[in-house]
Amino acid sequence: MAAATTLREARRRSGLTLRDLARLAGTSHSTLSAYESGAKTPSTATFERIVVAAGFSLDRTLRPRVRARDGIDRGAELEAVLDLAEEFPARHTPELDAPIFGRH
Repeated sequence: MAAATTLREARRRSGLTLRDLARLAGTSHSTLSAYESGAKTPSTATFERIVVAAGFSLDRTLRPRVRARDGIDRGAELEAVLDLAEEFPARHTPELDAPIFGRH
């Protein structure tokens, strides 16, 4: 999600006006408006300060991106598949250890 979209969404979800959030974050409403429109890009510290002022926190995780041989960025797709795979237990035996119905 782009910085502009994230800031706009944080402000809307907080229920704050542009002026109110700008005051809480220690910036001007015109600067905050420029960040939300994408006309200006805040520094990382400023971005975090605004998000926190809106009542949210940031989860910062640095992950490598994976590119397929065809050059298409598949990092997010691969990451989603790997996250899903982690939810399933690993099979430690070569055969499924479950009862077979109809046998006594």
